[in-house]
Amino acid sequence: MNSNIVDLISVTREVSWLSWGVQYFFLIGLSYGAFFLTLPAFVFGRKNMQKTGRLALLIAISCGIAAPVALVSDLHQPGRFYNFYLHFTPTSWMSWGSFFLPAYVVLLLVYAWFIYRPDLELQANNQSGMLARVSRLLAFGGNEAPAVIKMLGLMTLFAALLVATYTGSEMAVVRARPLWNGPMMPLLYLFTGLGGAAGLGLLLNRIIGDASESVSNQLSRFLVVFLSLTMLTVLLWMLTGLAGHSSSGMVLMRLATEYNPLLFTLLWLSICTLLPFLLIINKRQQTWWLSGFLSLTGAWLFRWSMFIDGQRIPKTGAGFNDYSIPLGTEGLLGIAGTLGLWLLLVIMITSFIPWQGSKQNTSV
Repeated sequence: MNSNIVDLISVTREVSWLSWGVQYFFLIGLSYGAFFLTLPAFVFGRKNMQKTGRLALLIAISCGIAAPVALVSDLHQPGRFYNFYLHFTPTSWMSWGSFFLPAYVVLLLVYAWFIYRPDLELQANNQSGMLARVSRLLAFGGNEAPAVIKMLGLMTLFAALLVATYTGSEMAVVRARPLWNGPMMPLLYLFTGLGGAAGLGLLLNRIIGDASESVSNQLSRFLVVFLSLTMLTVLLWMLTGLAGHSSSGMVLMRLATEYNPLLFTLLWLSICTLLPFLLIINKRQQTWWLSGFLSLTGAWLFRWSMFIDGQRIPKTGAGFNDYSIPLGTEGLLGIAGTLGLWLLLVIMITSFIPWQGSKQNTSV
């Protein structure tokens, strides 16, 4: 009886998408998630949501400016960014994203400028010196323009939806990474981004805001909805895997039961999603800051799990490829640097721009 011997050779590869990519997807998710939270106040005219809308706008523009910096850093040199425009590829989501992202950021900044104009004019009238002159110049008359704000809000909404679609789809179409290759990726990136933005709003309302109870109530209600959508999507992802209808879902279930590193990650993800949900629906108002922190952590951890753990699954062979996060710019230092850039932007905006508006504009 003859027998055949088959040799399987597996090549260990380094991860190609590093922590900069995680930071980009995290920050841009927070940005468009927070932008959606501005719509009730500034586009649909909900006066009782002015304070929430202004807090969300601060998050949207600070994260929206910091996110492209992390993206360019992931490319390792700015010159590579130009190739997206020199060699446009209609079949590539990355190529489309090079147009969607600048359009979103520019529209967001113009949208925010029209909202801040009356407050900049008021600040110029109440101040003197260089700050007054700069504020008056930026106000450009300071007239309110609700119709223009509504139009810009709808245009930015369209651009934000395109960004949310491309960020999830550029991973979902990668067939070489079975964990990514599934229709749930765009929805999960969208819902976790929304939840992270609401969670960051709860934290900032306590840290730099006036700890408004109405803002916390509104953001917590949004957070419950976003966490519910996230859990339902993950459940559907798992069920399609169990039923054999999704190769991505089947890989998720296999990894969850066979590999301890991913099991640990899934445990933390469940804590960062289920625990804040339970705290809010049980009206634990004194711990809403904790709910915000956990949901924000969960949004980042989801992206880290998909980016880094997803690349640790070998294309051939079994097991997990080893990965240790470096201490330099491609690891912990890069993450800390991105956080520092975002903090700098928040400090600059809150120091020189009347982001909270006048009392009559933020009354609830």
